[in-house]
Amino acid sequence: MRNRLPGPGAQNPAGEWMTIKTLLPYLWPAGEPGLRIRVVVAMALLVAAKATNVSVPIFYKQAVDILTAKGNVDVLISVPVALIIGYGLCRVAAQAFGELRDAVFTRVAQRAIRQAGLQTFRHLHHLSLRFHLERKTGGVARAVERGTAGIQFLLRFMLFNVLPTILEVALVCGILWNLYGVAYAALTFGVLVVYILWTLLVTEWRLKFRRTMNETDSEANTRAIDSLLNFETVKYFGNEDHEANRFDSALKRYENAAIKSGTSLALLNIGQGVIITAGVTVAMIMAGYGVRDGNMTVGDFVLVNSYLIQIFMPLNFLGFVYREIKRSLTDLEEMFELLREKAEIADKPGAEPLRDGPGRVEFQHVNFAYDERRPILKDVSFTVPAGKKLAIVGPSGSGKSTISRILYRFYDAGGGTVTIDGDDIADVTQKSLRAAIGIVPQDTVLFNDTIYYNIAYGAPGASPGEVEQAARQAHIHDFIMALPDGYQSMVGERGLKLSGGEKQRVAIARTILKNPRILVFDEATSALDSKTEQEILASFKDVSADRTTLTIAHRLSTVIDADEILVLHDGQIVERGTHPALLAANGTYADMWQRQQEAREAAAKLDQLNVGEQPV
Repeated sequence: MRNRLPGPGAQNPAGEWMTIKTLLPYLWPAGEPGLRIRVVVAMALLVAAKATNVSVPIFYKQAVDILTAKGNVDVLISVPVALIIGYGLCRVAAQAFGELRDAVFTRVAQRAIRQAGLQTFRHLHHLSLRFHLERKTGGVARAVERGTAGIQFLLRFMLFNVLPTILEVALVCGILWNLYGVAYAALTFGVLVVYILWTLLVTEWRLKFRRTMNETDSEANTRAIDSLLNFETVKYFGNEDHEANRFDSALKRYENAAIKSGTSLALLNIGQGVIITAGVTVAMIMAGYGVRDGNMTVGDFVLVNSYLIQIFMPLNFLGFVYREIKRSLTDLEEMFELLREKAEIADKPGAEPLRDGPGRVEFQHVNFAYDERRPILKDVSFTVPAGKKLAIVGPSGSGKSTISRILYRFYDAGGGTVTIDGDDIADVTQKSLRAAIGIVPQDTVLFNDTIYYNIAYGAPGASPGEVEQAARQAHIHDFIMALPDGYQSMVGERGLKLSGGEKQRVAIARTILKNPRILVFDEATSALDSKTEQEILASFKDVSADRTTLTIAHRLSTVIDADEILVLHDGQIVERGTHPALLAANGTYADMWQRQQEAREAAAKLDQLNVGEQPV
């Protein structure tokens, strides 16, 4: 399985054609006849624009011939005016056809960009938790951003610059061959071949600098985002300079690559100028001799010059266009590589929704390992009857949270089965499974939006009254109303404007709004102080009434009212029973309870000492 983005240098001709092949369906969208008509009309306008453009020098030639001819004065005055007007009209028509082409095609291009970006965004949300734990958020975001920009560039330059230029070159070579013989057409074609070969070879050499720029750009962006997301940690350790140096090291490599790219551009441009100038000079010498020998007119001399300049001018951008097309293909390949990333967890063909039921959960001989060399769960079996509360306790690393991840199908069990109301969760749709489960995690991360939005996220279509009722049940409504902006108060990046207890209450409120049949509290109070913990536990009791509840906890005081407690150690259930029964058994649970009680008593004595030392 691929868990990383390909390097910017990973592109190859086969990959480029695969990228173009992947892009084509967006330009000829199925079920969109209106967009397909736009594509056809745009191509017709493209041909019309170039056909009109190559006729412009012919009007110019005829006007020059008449002006340089010896004859009737009336002809010299009237006919060139008509030709010059025709010359002007053709130039306007060529530009108008080009602008109309862009106007017609814009909707197709923007729809392609939108659909590709949306498809990638949806796909990222369908990928496994493992992918998102191992990804670099900044790099992924940059890949999508550059990929969508690459689509726009490819459409604009490949369709409306490269293809029209090829068409115009073919038309001009045909006209020169027809009017003046094969020598002019051969010269024009030969100069083009040399020009293109020089441009492609030098540009291909320069691409390594662009690839380095892409790599360092992604690296710098990833480091910046990672540093800003961990703003508090940076401050805790006073590592602002360290973070700045890490960011600057990536920027410095980008700077060096950009300098090499910019200076090598001079070599490319000089070579292009020499080739074009040599070609035009030779053609003009040939035409000059033709005029001297009477085989050509002054108008023919002008026509040859006009055609050569007309087709060589767009080629001045060939190096830029080729480089940018290669870059865009590389960027698109990165984005399409994300689309080709296989989802580790996928619905089975024909999977049915989870059936309605009271919420009975059963694990049967479940085994699991993130890495085959290190098993996490070993033959775990338990049942949570509908409406009952099961608690899972144990030391860190024993596999407690892994159970909730398997239940939610973030991962599939490596062996055994997990059922809800008799349905194997591996056989039902993930959407219906996750709709039936509500989770309040240890680290509640909120969206950088309002409190209202974050609560309503549990059921986006909920009414304001339902959102407020959920907040009341989570015992956070009064706190919200005391804020200056009430429910419209912003919570900040990842909810950092709220305390731990306030964030947990918001999480509880949105879980209430979701109205699941099964609740999972995954160490949801472990980071809270004792007073806040008791308040949150009171909210838990209200929320979990008549619901199947699975509580994963480190603090045993939070699970003493559970109908059954499982003690997990090294991935195995070593004890099970009620709180009194486990204490009476005087085993692992009783030992954990004793140590936690002693720690709490020591903390209480320390608090009393601190209070006693306060000045009177």
